[in-house]
Amino acid sequence: MKTRLIVVLLLAVGASLAASCREKLTAAKPDPLSRAYDTEQDWNDPQRVIPLNYQQAQGKRMFYQYCVWCHADATPAGPSNRSNLNPAPLLANDGSALNSLSDDYLRNIATLGGSAVGKSALMPPWGQTLKQDDIDAVIAFYRAIAQPPYQVPARPGPKYSVR
Repeated sequence: MKTRLIVVLLLAVGASLAASCREKLTAAKPDPLSRAYDTEQDWNDPQRVIPLNYQQAQGKRMFYQYCVWCHADATPAGPSNRSNLNPAPLLANDGSALNSLSDDYLRNIATLGGSAVGKSALMPPWGQTLKQDDIDAVIAFYRAIAQPPYQVPARPGPKYSVR
């Protein structure tokens, strides 16, 4: 009787092992946030978190130090100054307006100021305050948080724009 019970148990264990070996293992989906250097909460959807690489995270730091006062509706300290400016500056995440602009054009606006490129004179030139790497990081941050999301152009456009 004991021998039969042991044999039945061994057969049951063997059958379950054989069945589990035949099941295909599904690969775990990688979590994009696990490899992120930093994150930013989506300004339009508080449930969505945007992963940032190192350069984008540096841009986030620069943005919250220099740009947030005019290019966001709220700051860590409260409301921004954006509503007091005429014309109101674009929001940093306004992909519908910024996605069509080249990185070179955005770099020129930030470096030379708005009046140098035919935009509002209220946009100061940051070229003497920020390094070009910092300005590039801010642009990378803008691209990361853009809504609708930024799509890298298939081929580069003109280096400079007349917009």
